[in-house]
Amino acid sequence: MTSFPDRLKGLRKVKSVTQKTVAEHIGILEQAYQKYEYGKHEPNHETTIKLADFFDVSTDYLLGRSDNPARQ
Repeated sequence: MTSFPDRLKGLRKVKSVTQKTVAEHIGILEQAYQKYEYGKHEPNHETTIKLADFFDVSTDYLLGRSDNPARQ
């Protein structure tokens, strides 16, 4: 399975947005988002949901628990 940081980075690149854009959209600092992509920190529950909403994927996909990005 793919790791959380890899999923984040891959989804961001597919959507062709910057780290800053994602961070601004979900209401966190760019540096905080970078730490998620680099695997230095993990987001809390609320932020994980915001990330899944932003990328239009399920939280299970984002967390690497499923290879199916579709929301149920």
